[in-house]
Amino acid sequence: MKHRCTWATKEIFHPYHDDEWGVPVHDDTKLFEMLVLEGAQAGLSWETVLKKRDAYREAFCGFDPNACAVLADDYLESQLQNPKIIRNRLKVFSVRKNAIAFLDIQKTFGSFDAYIWNFVEGEPIVNAFKALEETPASTELSGAIAKNLKKRGMSFVGTTIMYAYMQAVGMVNDHEVGCDWYRR
Repeated sequence: MKHRCTWATKEIFHPYHDDEWGVPVHDDTKLFEMLVLEGAQAGLSWETVLKKRDAYREAFCGFDPNACAVLADDYLESQLQNPKIIRNRLKVFSVRKNAIAFLDIQKTFGSFDAYIWNFVEGEPIVNAFKALEETPASTELSGAIAKNLKKRGMSFVGTTIMYAYMQAVGMVNDHEVGCDWYRR
């Protein structure tokens, strides 16, 4: 029997928990995808986002930041009628806004990967939480990242969103100590 983190009780969470969450990501397209999805989650459950993930890929050019940066207003407006995604105007339009800032970061640092992983000096932070309740919603570091991203023109990158992002892309390993994936 597999022992997963206590948040991963539902079947829909298993592939994400087992294969993605906490695994270091160094691919810029995947880093952009998780930035979009974590921003879309604000105020909602991760289950909602996972159910809509494929529709987001379709609606937002496979999360290609170059393509997302040039999405026209009328296209973004049309996505507000797309029942397969989260139809929040600010979240939908933030995809383009964040793609533009993402590309600027790539130009400045050579890649978004180089930029974001510099915050943890290229190595994941490994915590040793025994229970979900011990895991923080945000940290001083996620706050610093959020502040820097906002300064660079991004939105939906608050401190809580950025901590979830850090977990999602493996900058932080918050698998519970009793989880089979903790030592991966």
